[in-house]
Amino acid sequence: MPGLVHIVDDDLSFLTAMERHLRLAGYEVTVYASAQALLDRLPSDCIPSCILLDVQIPDLDGPALQKQLGELGSTLPIIFLSGYRDIPITVRTIKAGAQDFLSKPVSSEDLLRAIAGALAHHRSSRDLQNILNMARARLAKLTPRERQVFDLVVRGKINKQIAHTLGTTERTIKAHRHGLMEKMQVRSLAELVSLAERIGVLDSSGSDEGGTA
Repeated sequence: MPGLVHIVDDDLSFLTAMERHLRLAGYEVTVYASAQALLDRLPSDCIPSCILLDVQIPDLDGPALQKQLGELGSTLPIIFLSGYRDIPITVRTIKAGAQDFLSKPVSSEDLLRAIAGALAHHRSSRDLQNILNMARARLAKLTPRERQVFDLVVRGKINKQIAHTLGTTERTIKAHRHGLMEKMQVRSLAELVSLAERIGVLDSSGSDEGGTA
């Protein structure tokens, strides 16, 4: 399945035409005549999806909906559509994380290219999130002592320092270090530190100075 496209626009003729066009292109499509209609049926992040969003819709406009979706934790890429060029709004929505900004009337080629890019972005984001979730699950399975060693290793402490801090021997620390790296499924210290940063255990700017064992 190519993916699911959520279209939000108060122009019913545009919604109908766009839905037909995208279905012919192989996409699943859900349409909403207002921002509130989408919020009432908040789209799931579980399958590759994106939102095609008109800038000017009544009540809650496109940028306001973008902000609210972000606050609700939605990760769906947003492609904005606008009937007129507005550089400040374009810049503001892109800075806020919009995937793309297209002007109406948009060519089929540009539209399908933007949608394909948004869905690819969502797939890669979901894949990365799955990897990080698995890493967090592996971290949770470390023994209390392995977790202590992990926290010190990723902050640059060498085995001798860790052994002194934990009141044990370097040989014991080496064994714990080997075990935790196997459990975390990493092959090097650099990979372990990178993983710690990505799952939020280690601030990339706050690691301690230290050497390698």
